[in-house]
Amino acid sequence: MPRVSSLPSLPAPPPLLPGHLRVIALGGLGEIGRNMTVFEYRGRLLIVDCGVLFPEEHQPGIDLILPDWSGIRDRLDDVVAVVLTHGHEDHIGALPFLLAERGDIPIVGSRLTLSFVTAKLTEHRITPAVAEVEAGGHSTLGPFDVEFFAVNHSIPDGVAVAVRTDAGLVLHTGDFKMDQFPLDRRITDLRGFARLGEEGVDLLLIDSTNADVPGFTTSERELAPAIEAVFRTTPGRVIVSSFASHVHRIQQVLDAAHAQGRKAAFVGRSMVRNMGLALDLGYLTVPDGLLVTLPELDRLPAEKITLICTGSQGEPMAALSRMAAGNHAIEVGDGDTVLLASSLIPGNENAIYRVINDLTARGASVVHKGNAKVHVSGHASAGELVYCYNIIRPAHVMPVHGESRHLHANADLAVSTGIPADHVLIAGNGTVIDLFDGAAAVTGAIPVDLVYVDANTVGGATEDSLAERRLLGEEGVLTVIVIVDADTGELTEAPDFIGRGFVHDERTFEPLVPLITAAFARNGARRTPMAPEKMERLLVQEVGKWARRAHRRQPLIVPVIIDA
Repeated sequence: MPRVSSLPSLPAPPPLLPGHLRVIALGGLGEIGRNMTVFEYRGRLLIVDCGVLFPEEHQPGIDLILPDWSGIRDRLDDVVAVVLTHGHEDHIGALPFLLAERGDIPIVGSRLTLSFVTAKLTEHRITPAVAEVEAGGHSTLGPFDVEFFAVNHSIPDGVAVAVRTDAGLVLHTGDFKMDQFPLDRRITDLRGFARLGEEGVDLLLIDSTNADVPGFTTSERELAPAIEAVFRTTPGRVIVSSFASHVHRIQQVLDAAHAQGRKAAFVGRSMVRNMGLALDLGYLTVPDGLLVTLPELDRLPAEKITLICTGSQGEPMAALSRMAAGNHAIEVGDGDTVLLASSLIPGNENAIYRVINDLTARGASVVHKGNAKVHVSGHASAGELVYCYNIIRPAHVMPVHGESRHLHANADLAVSTGIPADHVLIAGNGTVIDLFDGAAAVTGAIPVDLVYVDANTVGGATEDSLAERRLLGEEGVLTVIVIVDADTGELTEAPDFIGRGFVHDERTFEPLVPLITAAFARNGARRTPMAPEKMERLLVQEVGKWARRAHRRQPLIVPVIIDA
């Protein structure tokens, strides 16, 4: 029997029946980012995670992409809490925008997660209502009984979330893997997962990011030799770029720097902030005297210097990208080694390789995942997912956190362990799944769009405006100015042209003059001259046909009609 899939043709869901639990993903399905899941029960809403998606090159000018919570906007007063699984941006980054609409929503999470969130919200002048929880603990949030389980990930203090109601038991793993030798010795709570399995998990929402990767994810500890080799063999400075939240990786870097007698400094606002919080809370262990300020570092010889900065994804304004472009106070050159201690997020490939090329051209050696074992994923591979299926034995599975290929690969793994194919629900953003008496089914879908953040504007940019930006960047713009006799509808003088993005001279647009003149002469022959908006469409049509034929271009055409 085929698996149940989310289809664009799904109807709007019916009203939620009494005693039923509704689950809706508002982001994070079919993409890696903007994770947000809503649970509805007895008229109240519980949100798990509220993250952002970072734009790709085909989304020019966009800063962030948010989940679309327009479907619950008129019910924000019904939200009992936002529960956070961990402190990565794709799970917490949209909180300032949600709290701008209702500022008193309780935020529930672990200690480190809440410290990152509070610092972020402070920058937005928001003081959140927070409730700290620990793995192994319970919280009663409205009609939801929520239990938290330790999971291992690429950031400390991650939790899986079990949601209990009379309608059934749902387990949301969040992002996780099963590293048996984590640096903080905090392993994924498989005993807790097994206990839930004995209780009966009716619906399992499970991380799919590495579902198409065979075997088990490599342990963080196995990176130590490659990182130590970089510090041992580099004659100049070591410049490490990592996510500003990757406490475990930064710990390994600091340990290697200390072993080689180097000093270290953090570069970049988010790196300084997050590592300061991790140090204050005891998640980062730093030997006395290892960390120094940048001015102190400048007085040391190159072989004693370690810089730890942001920019591992090629972000144009991050420290590493500015170093690569020569726009930073820190100049990278011969003898330096740049260590990219992070994954390559899909969509960032071109930006990352551009940074690597620019750094190499400046004389630096660049060590990255492609040429050394300096990064491991924070997500469970296929072997770990199968292991979880076998100990949890869920009645239904909904793969989450992944692109379409990841979701389908995860679904195949679930079926291979004996879960009935029609109990594996491949959902999309907006798909509605209702659970009652242990049975889960897709009951419809709500509209969900990409919500773009463009500078200080939220939701103003649309697919049409992005298409226009791409057109401007790739095809150029041509402004055509015509003066029209209001009585006859014909031109009173030759049109004028202003082109940008064309290779042209003063004669380039001459062939357009008779074409436009003839078109407006035909307009003048009409008994009733065209309305101005129809004249604009006529002008765009004639110029567009010429540009495609003569230049194989489709510029953005800006018609300017002046009434003589």
